[in-house]
Amino acid sequence: MSASKKILVLGGDGFCGWPTALHLSDKGHDARRRRPEKRAKKRAPRARARRRAAQVTIVDNLSRRNIDTELGCDSLTPITHPEVRLEAWKELTGKTIHFENLDVATEYDKLELLMKTVRPDSVVHFAEQRAAPYSQKGAKQKRYTVDNNVCGTHNLLAAVVEADCNTHVVHLGTMGVYGYGTSGGEIPEGYIDVILPGGRESKILHPAYPGSVYHTTKCLDALLFQFYNKNDGVRVTDLHQGIVWGTNTPLTGMDERLTNRFDYDGDYGTVLNRFLMQAALGVPLTVYGTGGQTRGFIHVTDTAKCIELAINNPPAEGEGVEIFNQVAETRRVRDIAEMISSNTGVPARFLANPRQEAAENELDVSNRKFRALGFEPTLLNDKLFEEVQDVTNKYKDRCIPTKILPASFWNKKRALAAEADGEARSDIKLPEAVASR
Repeated sequence: MSASKKILVLGGDGFCGWPTALHLSDKGHDARRRRPEKRAKKRAPRARARRRAAQVTIVDNLSRRNIDTELGCDSLTPITHPEVRLEAWKELTGKTIHFENLDVATEYDKLELLMKTVRPDSVVHFAEQRAAPYSQKGAKQKRYTVDNNVCGTHNLLAAVVEADCNTHVVHLGTMGVYGYGTSGGEIPEGYIDVILPGGRESKILHPAYPGSVYHTTKCLDALLFQFYNKNDGVRVTDLHQGIVWGTNTPLTGMDERLTNRFDYDGDYGTVLNRFLMQAALGVPLTVYGTGGQTRGFIHVTDTAKCIELAINNPPAEGEGVEIFNQVAETRRVRDIAEMISSNTGVPARFLANPRQEAAENELDVSNRKFRALGFEPTLLNDKLFEEVQDVTNKYKDRCIPTKILPASFWNKKRALAAEADGEARSDIKLPEAVASR
């Protein structure tokens, strides 16, 4: 980091938020880098003074942990409570990260007070329900995803305006806002040049084509960013990220108390992590449909690095919303399954696709902006697979085998197709020692 900044990490207890918070703290954003002013310290109550001193503050309502309870499926890796995590971080590094238990979507007054008290230079916004399958599970989960994600984003933007602190908002979006059809060319970073009727040249947001309720909320986020940027001059960087894989970073791997979460179930387990978990159990890899879906991928370590680059390179005042495609590479799902199968000897099985999507798609994505800032992506390779496999092998006894198969379907037609796919599903037999648990 070029200079110490005060940073709020919303959703900082999550899969991407936790390693990012550690990464930013490690780069110098801790309580020792900047002391609160004496005048402010006299005016503020003691708790508020401590909050001002903490340069990285995690804001989280622990909703992801509550969803674990709802789904009956914990993280494969045992994760400690936030207080234990932060105490371990301070013990190991001498750096302080503050924690605020706050619901961004429903506790606006507390959020606005926090913004006015901390006056952060940057807010990293991870505080959204992040799983497309969970968002399609039923009416309850659909409504929760919209209420949580859209209200949370709007509350943040309103609080930035009311706090009048010129905060730079860095939002973790998704490649899914573009859709996964065949675009016929490279997907640019956010905007496209068009010719309007009458030969008028213009630049517009890339047309939205969401594939789930979750992806739809990210499209709505993008429109809110455009309005608050135009109307109030809020500086925003929107990161359209690919599928995140891996589990630990060098920092979360320092101590078991810092371990990051690892999801393997059909709702939250990202495809590559799910395959590696299944390979560790000797369970056939569950490939949906033809496996012809092409997706963008990025390692969790690179997520933290890209957030740092975005914070270091905010748009200037008066500039429009900055958009980056946060992707290391693109791969077809069946090719990844083949890669892991050849590595582990565990075969793949093709199931009826629970998603309403094209059976095959291409995905050509530009990430030139990030590369110009020095981003050197981590590519899928056997060494990193081995690191994740070490985690899955170490904790595979914590796996609940019945949670491996998909349990959320995009519509009734997809659910019926899954029922008719009983023969393929029955072929996914669990090893006797695993099935008996």
